[in-house]
Amino acid sequence: MAVDRDHVLRSAAALLTRRSTATMDEVAKSAGISRATLHRHFAGRDALVRALESLGIEECEKALEAARLDEGPASEAVRRLVREAEPAAGLLAFLYTENQLFEGEEQNDGWARIDARISALFRRGQQSGEFRIDLTPVWLTEALFGLLASAVWLLQSGKGAPKDFHHMTVELLLGGALRHSVRPIEES
Repeated sequence: MAVDRDHVLRSAAALLTRRSTATMDEVAKSAGISRATLHRHFAGRDALVRALESLGIEECEKALEAARLDEGPASEAVRRLVREAEPAAGLLAFLYTENQLFEGEEQNDGWARIDARISALFRRGQQSGEFRIDLTPVWLTEALFGLLASAVWLLQSGKGAPKDFHHMTVELLLGGALRHSVRPIEES
């Protein structure tokens, strides 16, 4: 019987999103395969995490394309991006905690491509006057990833409703990123 690698990866992602410390035995069970079969496809946890990283990058790049980042106001593009990234947010939240993915020479170039595209969106919003200029595009990009992860963790803990994911994430990010006009102080 052939093993559907995509099914195994998505099962692993679903489990590890909920329980990041799950064992390889638990990952195999969640995918409906034996541990030996899992190890034939992924030599160990590191190999599995690297495969999940590739899936996460692929999902992110699909979300970036679907969000049409170059169309319309930058704030609307951010809203579309959060909506498009929401289905992969759990996987991204898991990957966000896997420090070895973001250190050293083995870092996947896919993350740099994703960061560059999102940073360009924030830069565009700054140049158009929509976003604050005292926050760097790189910081706003990291804040977006952090908020996506935080929203996932909030939902997993039962402290938030899935229907609020988009609103909570977008409103906090844009509420902090939008440039507000300075009101003169009234004299009494």
